[in-house]
Amino acid sequence: MSVSDPVKPGLGGARVGLLILSLSVFAAVTTEIAPVGLLPAIGHAFGVAESTAGLLVSLYAVLVATLAVPLTLATGRVPGKRLLLIALGTYTVSNVIAALAPSFAVLAAGRAVGGVTHALFFSVFIGYVTRLVPPAQTGRALAVASGGASAGFVLGVPLTTALGNAAGWRAAFVALAALTAVAGALVALLLPDVRAQADERRPAAGRRREMVTIIGSNSLVFLGQYTLYTYVSVLLLRSGASALTVGPILLVFGAFGLIGIWSVGPRLDRHPRGSALAVLATLAVGIAAAGAAFPVLALVIVAGAVWNGAFGAVPSVNQTAAVRTQTTSPELAGAWINASANAGIAAGAALGGVVLASTGIRDVAWLAAALVAVALVMVLLARGAFGKTPV
Repeated sequence: MSVSDPVKPGLGGARVGLLILSLSVFAAVTTEIAPVGLLPAIGHAFGVAESTAGLLVSLYAVLVATLAVPLTLATGRVPGKRLLLIALGTYTVSNVIAALAPSFAVLAAGRAVGGVTHALFFSVFIGYVTRLVPPAQTGRALAVASGGASAGFVLGVPLTTALGNAAGWRAAFVALAALTAVAGALVALLLPDVRAQADERRPAAGRRREMVTIIGSNSLVFLGQYTLYTYVSVLLLRSGASALTVGPILLVFGAFGLIGIWSVGPRLDRHPRGSALAVLATLAVGIAAAGAAFPVLALVIVAGAVWNGAFGAVPSVNQTAAVRTQTTSPELAGAWINASANAGIAAGAALGGVVLASTGIRDVAWLAAALVAVALVMVLLARGAFGKTPV
């Protein structure tokens, strides 16, 4: 059976390719958000405030939000495997620059290299996944491969934070350089180039409104998440956690994120709308609970587990919904999801920094919960956007 065989049930031979893509996207997402848990250490090393160090996340995300769609359009005729290899190689360069940076400006430049790379990577990744399996298995395949993205969001920060606290923040970027290099080697050796093998479908122009709703909801969810999550280390430290326990606590959050992926993934091909509503409702409640629990550390940890457990499933939910609108190619659908997510990350990091500096971390949590609640209302009102079942 070939990796793109649409006849046999299950993921079959596509599973190896999906797992390689999952590792690749884990490395990419972890590279993107690694500074979140390292902000205090980076700020101290270069003598800048935590809110200023948070701009490392915003800079990266602004580049992705700005360049994702243009770069996807410009590289549409380049084989997907070649693009993946270029992207993973450039991630490695970005992480090496960050690890060796003698100043905050050089560190920011290294992050900018990664941001440009990430602008293209995610669109290629999502298109690749959808072309490895038949349409009826899109949700399941994206849940498997995007598990790496979700793991990056929920495990990447605690892992790099723990390593940074144990061996210094530069060691975290050295480890990321090694990880992206390994992912690139696996892509080169084991992943087939399926981009040119796919049967293209005529875009469904009538569903553009649904695509706009998905993009808008995705933007708000990431805006809310990163308004608070960019400063999750600050939340934990101000709740009484020690610097050495922040990493392990974030690992607990990450474990719940993986549970969220595993519980929602199998349902995406059967109950897409119900899955979206359940995920967003739980996310909003969890973030609000974190604000209410502050500064009681035990309660903040419980709320954080709920909140991050729900967020683990968000990438798979929105990527699947966007691809199934069939308004454009899977790559361009992925580019719009990538751009909107990173617009939310950039704005969230900046917005959270402003609120943190002016009124405090509890108000950051309240604002984050309100933004996710607005996204939930959008999904409730737009029944068709998340209700498309596979064909």
